[in-house]
Amino acid sequence: MTADGTGVDRLAGLVERLRRELEESREAADGRALVELAKGMLVERLRCGPAQAAEQLALLAERAGTTQLELAVDIINEASGDDFVARVPATADPGDRAAIRLRTAESGALQADDTQAVAQSLFAHALAPLGAAAVAIWSAGADSSLTLVGHAGFAAGEAQRWRYVPPGVATPARRALLDRDAVWISDLGRSGLPSVGADLPGRVAVPAGTGGRITGVLEICWPDVLEPQPLSVHRQVEALAELCAATLDFTSPLGQIEHVTSAPAELADLADGLLDPALVLGPEISADGTLTDFRVHHVNNRFVDLAGRPRAAVAGRLLLEAYPLAAAEGDLFDKIERVHATGEPFRAERMTLAALVDELPLTVTASVSVTRHGVLVLVVWRVQDEAARLANLLQHAQRLGRIGGFEEEPQHGKVIWNSQLYALYGLPLTADPVPLSDITEHAHPDDLPSLNGFLRNVQHLHRPASAAFRLHRADGVTRHVRVIAEPVLDSQGALLAIRGAYQDVSAQHWTEVALSAAQDQLAITAQEVEEHNRLTLRLQQVIMPPTHPTIDAFGLRVAVRYRPAAQEELVGGDWYDAVVLPTKQILVSVGDITGHGIKGATGMVALRNALRGLAATGAGPGQLLKWLNLVAHHLTDHIIATALCGVYDPLTRVLRWARAGHLPPVLIRNDRGELLPMLPGLLLGALAEVSYQEGEVQLEPGDTLLLYTDGLVERRDVPLDECLERLCDAVSGPPRDLEALLDELLATSDSNTDDDTCVVGIQLL
Repeated sequence: MTADGTGVDRLAGLVERLRRELEESREAADGRALVELAKGMLVERLRCGPAQAAEQLALLAERAGTTQLELAVDIINEASGDDFVARVPATADPGDRAAIRLRTAESGALQADDTQAVAQSLFAHALAPLGAAAVAIWSAGADSSLTLVGHAGFAAGEAQRWRYVPPGVATPARRALLDRDAVWISDLGRSGLPSVGADLPGRVAVPAGTGGRITGVLEICWPDVLEPQPLSVHRQVEALAELCAATLDFTSPLGQIEHVTSAPAELADLADGLLDPALVLGPEISADGTLTDFRVHHVNNRFVDLAGRPRAAVAGRLLLEAYPLAAAEGDLFDKIERVHATGEPFRAERMTLAALVDELPLTVTASVSVTRHGVLVLVVWRVQDEAARLANLLQHAQRLGRIGGFEEEPQHGKVIWNSQLYALYGLPLTADPVPLSDITEHAHPDDLPSLNGFLRNVQHLHRPASAAFRLHRADGVTRHVRVIAEPVLDSQGALLAIRGAYQDVSAQHWTEVALSAAQDQLAITAQEVEEHNRLTLRLQQVIMPPTHPTIDAFGLRVAVRYRPAAQEELVGGDWYDAVVLPTKQILVSVGDITGHGIKGATGMVALRNALRGLAATGAGPGQLLKWLNLVAHHLTDHIIATALCGVYDPLTRVLRWARAGHLPPVLIRNDRGELLPMLPGLLLGALAEVSYQEGEVQLEPGDTLLLYTDGLVERRDVPLDECLERLCDAVSGPPRDLEALLDELLATSDSNTDDDTCVVGIQLL
């Protein structure tokens, strides 16, 4: 070997020896730092001096048969209660060095004055030995933005380009912030997420926070694609994130607020300036540092409790004490906890809020906004007034049904009319409404006895009552009107107000008069009876023609067949309707009034016309039947009827339907007839308050749906279930033209009840 080669070898040996000595000196310095830390703990616990603590540590190590460094690590672990540092084995090995590195990194971080120094200490003492190439510490803003407050290992200028990440930009740190969990990425390029140090593919982003609030994110980068890491590395990374959280809390002005007992004046003023109910909430932190609840520090002047309690009953209480139902998964508490943790605001136009009223759950729909302000959370909600929305729909229904409502307070002389009642009286909206006590001044003299009895029942006996009379308007027009009213009493039985409605029944009255007159005039002789029968049949055909013009709209064909009862002198109560609504939806319906004759016919006309008018509001079939039930129960002579109502949407090809005691529809699909489910639904007019369940069926091209009355299938000697099975069998088979199918059903029906028969066919072309 040459002299030059010998010199290079000697120089290389010298460099290697110096490197080992430097590494050993660093490890010795780290070890001395841990030993000194353990001595300090012994001084505090044993109430002794440093010299006595050193002697005690040496004595304990000798008795335990271990080194002072290993014993120091055990003392520090036990005193701090950390779970993330594994105990040092009995013999010195790399685990000893890992514990030393973590403790050294912790010591350096606690002594650092800013987050940049913390990042450098973590990288030098804990992350570089793990093979990491860089580290970034992000601080989370109140608006969920991210600011790079500490970094180490990145190329020059890289950190400067990533000093701020605005809200909404998807990065690994943002995902960890919003998911509130560690995000491990094996290859950053494949993930599609941008971040600092794009040339370092492997990385992990861990949220760092205390007390349920995430104050930042620790992001560690590796130079190569990251393989799955052992559990020990996961625990070390989580421990370093906790250390970063403590540092961010200490260095951040917002983090210095550990606990608040009241809302700051500026936040309380902000809440009081809002026009909607608002609460200012502060986190409740347990002894182990976890979030347990939120305390209501302030409620604004607009606050209205969901359960009707006064503001003082909510202010100062814990949120889950005031609203225990908010703890349901995905409910209000989860939204508030997420906003408090991440700082990302939450807003929802429609959200269900729940409260307990007399141990019964009450739910309301509200628009909700949740935002974080420092460590506090501002919750604002606006309960949506469903009553106002339904009132707007009912206003259209009242106009179509010629119904006007009123309310008056007799003691104060205050009378309120809606616009429909002004129109019924023929008065301008600027005119004074007519008090109920003056109703006789606008009535026909022959109707005064019944009106006086009506007023006596309502005003003096405090009973609900109704009456029919002829209204003489100032313009000379006479209308036949039905008025219904009920008193509103206080707890002592004193009259507070009177509420009621007028309904213009002129059309119904003249129909009754015409039918009654026809019946009286044609009942004298046999010839008159024959004439009566022909007139009755003609009336049936006018009110309910045997066929209805076929509707072809939006790819849907609707055809109708009607067959009156076998006895021509009876006007039946079966009715049907098929019409294209202003909303471009198609209304189809069938029904059956109990009984025959003039009463059945007029009731049939009233219900059919009322349903068509109500359908103009755009409500669903369940709501339409609910309103129609009120019409049958309150505004007619106690009509009892069955009905089936369907609304078809051409855009979705979905038919929503509901039934009120009626037989279910039959769906013909793939050459097979099948009954739709028997949805629950009470007869119309049986009770005042009834709800109706809706069903849905999505029609497919070639499908046919049949709506019918019981006159098509019922037999006195056969159970109803068997009659319905016969109908399904009759419509099964090869496809038929819709018109021909309906004609065949009427021709081959073996019903023997002598009842009216109505069939509505709906076919999707």
